[in-house]
Amino acid sequence: MMMTAWKMWCLLPLAVLLLSITPTETKVVNQMSECEGFLLNETPPQVTGILENGQIMNQNRYKLICQKCDNNKRFVTLYDTTNKIPVFSAYKYRGAEAGGRPDTRWKIEPQLEGPGGGEYMTRSQKDKYTHQASDNDYKGHKLYTRGHLFPSSYGFEESDKKSTFTLTNVVPQVESFNQGSWSRMEQELKKTMDDLCYNNNDELEAYVVTGAQPSQSNKLKNRVNVPSVLWTAFCCYSHRNNKWIAEAYSRDNVADKAEDERIDAKTLQQLYDNLNKKLVVFPGSDCPLNEKVSDICISRPEQPKSWFRKVLSFPSRTISWLYCTVRGWVG
Repeated sequence: MMMTAWKMWCLLPLAVLLLSITPTETKVVNQMSECEGFLLNETPPQVTGILENGQIMNQNRYKLICQKCDNNKRFVTLYDTTNKIPVFSAYKYRGAEAGGRPDTRWKIEPQLEGPGGGEYMTRSQKDKYTHQASDNDYKGHKLYTRGHLFPSSYGFEESDKKSTFTLTNVVPQVESFNQGSWSRMEQELKKTMDDLCYNNNDELEAYVVTGAQPSQSNKLKNRVNVPSVLWTAFCCYSHRNNKWIAEAYSRDNVADKAEDERIDAKTLQQLYDNLNKKLVVFPGSDCPLNEKVSDICISRPEQPKSWFRKVLSFPSRTISWLYCTVRGWVG
């Protein structure tokens, strides 16, 4: 008997203003077309044993959540109700509104608790939930913090930022890693997309998928799986460079060893190899498997610099020019 296509759980976050709560309606849908716009070519990643050829292999365990806020879809999450962490969150990056962290509360998805769980996303108030993490699971721990998969800083507008504060979009992440090298990577990746990812209509557009590889037995408060690896990948068409570009990052979920530690960029293929070929982020796409942004000669918009910064950047710009020139000679 064939599995039904992508069984979706479409759950709406609270709209929170100061301490008041306005409930928003939620519904369960069965078609991917009801949560379009967050996957490249509307094609989901391949995750061996979990999500294959668009089919969730165990629909009792894994739930697809169409994350909404203020009556608009914001991103999509595949959630593991056994490990109580997301497998991945996928979103379309369109640029980010300036501003800091929104003043909002952490939320849970009542529908994950069963048909009688209620129709509205609510604040996490119980100590424990059966099929998802609670805010209490993360409190009082000195090593781990709530690590966003879809980062609030990538939100196109305020409602996007607020929508990321659901516990179905976070994993236990070592605090120094979350606030250190991972945060720096997110900002570097954001800069790359801001510079290069303009489509044929000259609109900023990039597809990003961020996920976590669960550990074998490490659990937060003996309930929530602490992932062993976090990863992220993006792909976009760069009209200004007339080519598809892609890049990936991954790192073990351990403490940073230095204050200025950085995460090296990977090709998509290097990411897949690092995760034992259990993942294909952009199947059937034109995203390059064996090139990362630094490997190719592409044009970035010139950024205003002081004379001092121009002098400091001269050696790297000269090396880049020589590399691209020689590469052009040898074909």
